[in-house]
Amino acid sequence: MTTVDAEKLLKYISKVFKPHPWHGLEARPKGDESLVNAYIEIVPTDRVKYEIDKDSGYLMVDRPQKFSNIVPSLYGFIPRTYSGEKLAKYTNDLLGRTDLVGDSDPLDLCVLTEKPITHGDLLLKAVPIGGFRMLDDGEVDDKIIAVLKDDPIYSMWEDVSACPESVINSLRHYFLTYKEIPGSSENQKIEITHTYSRKEAETIIALGCEDYQDKYGFVGLDVIFNAD
Repeated sequence: MTTVDAEKLLKYISKVFKPHPWHGLEARPKGDESLVNAYIEIVPTDRVKYEIDKDSGYLMVDRPQKFSNIVPSLYGFIPRTYSGEKLAKYTNDLLGRTDLVGDSDPLDLCVLTEKPITHGDLLLKAVPIGGFRMLDDGEVDDKIIAVLKDDPIYSMWEDVSACPESVINSLRHYFLTYKEIPGSSENQKIEITHTYSRKEAETIIALGCEDYQDKYGFVGLDVIFNAD
């Protein structure tokens, strides 16, 4: 199958069937490379942690939120991205390490907005403004920070450096503690080594897109058709 034939087939399939949120959607809206598409899994009002089922594309219950740690923003991922070898090498080189690996998931992102979006399983357009370089038990697990496109308040922040410290601290606290079980001695080691700029976030997203292509090939068609 040629690339042109594959594109035509994918366009036809997307009109007949609901696309898989990870593999069937574009990382960027067509015509505007300053934005990313964001599939939202959970919102601040959720008391259950939802997560995409990688095989079916349905949103599933991952676990009830057992404690008071609540995600402070919309939270989801960028379609057709992957934390793999290139992102791991980039992070290892930056930190002077050799042991880190990608977490084999799409790139996570937080989307800031002043509007009360009360449920997940939706797609929106967002502007990346920075991110956290996060390590989760030896795995590279970057968190991109973005703002909802055209948000009347948050869209004024063109870089994470413009965000109030309280907003960044709230996000940091969530990710550093959301897997902790009080009183347990077996909590995973989570570390945020850097808060980085919009420019760096774009580098991370580009590497995530490259890792996705390396892993799944042309727009994930091998995933869609379960090819070897």
